[in-house]
Amino acid sequence: MAYKDTIRKKILLLLSAGVALGFSRSPAGYFRLLKAVERDWKNLNRQDIYRRIKEFYEDRLVGFTENKDGTMTVVLTDYGKQKVLRYELDDLEIKKPKKWDGKWRVVIFDVPEKFKMAREALRQKLKALGFIELQKSAFVFPYECEDEINFISEVFECGWYVKYLRVSYITNEAELLKKFELY
Repeated sequence: MAYKDTIRKKILLLLSAGVALGFSRSPAGYFRLLKAVERDWKNLNRQDIYRRIKEFYEDRLVGFTENKDGTMTVVLTDYGKQKVLRYELDDLEIKKPKKWDGKWRVVIFDVPEKFKMAREALRQKLKALGFIELQKSAFVFPYECEDEINFISEVFECGWYVKYLRVSYITNEAELLKKFELY
């Protein structure tokens, strides 16, 4: 990811975490902005931050509200919140415990044709996370991931059509055990 994209991503994620970026013309206001943020944020150039915020405004990712003390607060728009969800989706990983609990997680879906793009995006994301395709709309994974599946379904707006199953046995299980290196 390019430096510019990294800064954009960091600022959007910061805004989504509820940190209100307040801007003022005074240095005291600037440091008040940074006091709630991580150390690496303090190393960002003030002009870089302003430039990215201006780009966000032009891209309709953020809006501004004026405070009583004359400062401006940057807030995410609904469109900006969607963009943040995409960033979070890109970074999504499923934690693998040290020991497998012997249960399979099966994700099945029947997303209608009119939502074909969401269906294909869901399918690709499951594959990227390491799920194995049992059938065209059925995937299996050995570790707990219900929260992650719910999040993915929410992002792609297809949760109504997605089912999550926890099962103890699947025919031809030996093949899955081998593929997931659980033998």
